[in-house]
Amino acid sequence: MTTDHEAPKQADLERLNHNIAKMELLSQRLVAAIGRRTPRRQSLQGPSNELFVKAATAYMAEMVNNPSKVLEHQVSYWGKALKHYVEAQQFLAKGKLAAPPDPTPKDRRFSNPLWETHPYFNFIKQQYMLTSEAMQQAVADLEHLDDRDRKRVEYFSRQIMDMLAPSNYLTTNPEALERAVETDGESLVRGLENLVRDIEANNGELLVSLADKDAFKVGENIGTTEGSVIYRNRMFELIQYTPKTENVYKTPLIIFPPWINKFYILDLKPQNSLIRWIVEQGFTLFVVSWVNPDASYRDVGMEEYIEEGFLTAIDQVKAITGEAKVNAVGYCIAGTTLALTLSLMAKRKDSSIKSATFLTTLTDFSDQGEVGVFLDDDFVDGIEAEVTEAGVLNSFFMSRTFSFLRSNDLIYGPAVRSYMLGEAPPAFDLLYWNGDGTNLPAKMAIEYLRGLCQDDKFAQGGFGLFGETLKIGDVKVPMCAVACETDHIAAWKSSFNGVRQMGSKDKTFILSESGHVAGIVNPPTKQKYGHYTSDAPIEDPDAWRAAATRAPGSWWPVWGEWLAKRSGAKVAARMPGTASHPVLAPAPGTYVRAIPTSDTAPG
Repeated sequence: MTTDHEAPKQADLERLNHNIAKMELLSQRLVAAIGRRTPRRQSLQGPSNELFVKAATAYMAEMVNNPSKVLEHQVSYWGKALKHYVEAQQFLAKGKLAAPPDPTPKDRRFSNPLWETHPYFNFIKQQYMLTSEAMQQAVADLEHLDDRDRKRVEYFSRQIMDMLAPSNYLTTNPEALERAVETDGESLVRGLENLVRDIEANNGELLVSLADKDAFKVGENIGTTEGSVIYRNRMFELIQYTPKTENVYKTPLIIFPPWINKFYILDLKPQNSLIRWIVEQGFTLFVVSWVNPDASYRDVGMEEYIEEGFLTAIDQVKAITGEAKVNAVGYCIAGTTLALTLSLMAKRKDSSIKSATFLTTLTDFSDQGEVGVFLDDDFVDGIEAEVTEAGVLNSFFMSRTFSFLRSNDLIYGPAVRSYMLGEAPPAFDLLYWNGDGTNLPAKMAIEYLRGLCQDDKFAQGGFGLFGETLKIGDVKVPMCAVACETDHIAAWKSSFNGVRQMGSKDKTFILSESGHVAGIVNPPTKQKYGHYTSDAPIEDPDAWRAAATRAPGSWWPVWGEWLAKRSGAKVAARMPGTASHPVLAPAPGTYVRAIPTSDTAPG
């Protein structure tokens, strides 16, 4: 017979034992899932050993040529670490279960109060922060590395430091330990379930789920702006959106989104949909929805994206609307390709594009920004070997690479919440889209990486396509460029430098706050991020920025006014489709939902 006091204890013990049993079963599933993992090509997992050799050689050179500086670094680090150790011991010796003064900077990874107050967790945190600071300083002071190698060493050193943060490990994360005790281990069971689910879903690879995959369905609660597919070929579906005004501007607008991701980033929920907003402003809008290629597309290159994609889509819009000219928008890689297309059209005397808008677009790759650490031969050689074998660059690699540009936000933070705290991924539309990636055709991927990213041919002498040499100065139509202040993929100054070299006499540059996606998907209703405009010449990015004026809120209305001035008079609204272009499917179409039939697992 148990007493009332013993009953809760018995229930807690049974719950704990039940959770332990579940963890044993989940561990078996985990082992089985990892066993299905395909051996990975080492060249795609990290930089080559050559970079580490260069870093070690540079450090040895510092020790030989400037031993006093190296010794000063070491003594400074040892002094800080020892001082902190002594202070912690003194507090304990006085019988105080408290942490000594903590001069380390604030860091949201250590937001739990126990990182500040508990002597054990605070000691680990302070030692980690001191060590990270010492490593960063040691790398920054290396004098025997060129700028490119220095940037790579700094980046990958920071990745190692971020990975080793005590917040990433159960035994040194106070929040995770508290949650495990409070739930009798249930949080760890849920975390293990989340881990097993992610590894099973990615053929043995670990790719953290950033959003609840069941919370959204394209065409039902995201990507819902009304429209119709009115043209389709092997490269894209063309969507014409249903007007929301009685009259529309005469010149139609076509958006070319990047084919690295899916177009509905511009049409998430109605309240943050750029597509819906454009239609509401009275523009006849067409959007390209690119195919998600499989291995049968291995020989599709930049020429096919331009001829069968851009030029064909423009011709179809002209045929549907009866207009001789269109306004065009290119986002990210599609902006780069729009610039190539404009150069080709100039050589062909084709004036079908009236104005061009470039969103977070690189056309000058002399400064590749943070993503440049992945564009040396060690990685690109690995990608070339991968796509030669598979026919496509699997979306897994692109997703992982872009995640590592913000590893604490997109890898370690979500992993801690999911796997150690047992939390379900959030129902966040932007993160859902981020996990819905696409493949890249083999030929196109290598042409882009070698010819544009590495060799910078478009801005440096010309990029050869269609038997022509396409040059950045050939872009001469009126243009507007929107860059984002903290963009990790297309650094704003690099975007600016490309615009500077274009031959257009009518140039407008807008700098949005925030990053590559959030700075673009920034609706006026939120008033979240501001933007900068300037009348300064498009010559020097720092001078332009110094003269710029900040305005609160979205850049959309400023661009909308710019576009309206280049879109002609108003005409009666155009409904999707014509006799020659019947409706094939409702928006968002079929390509955006399709899964490649011969998709290959990452190697």
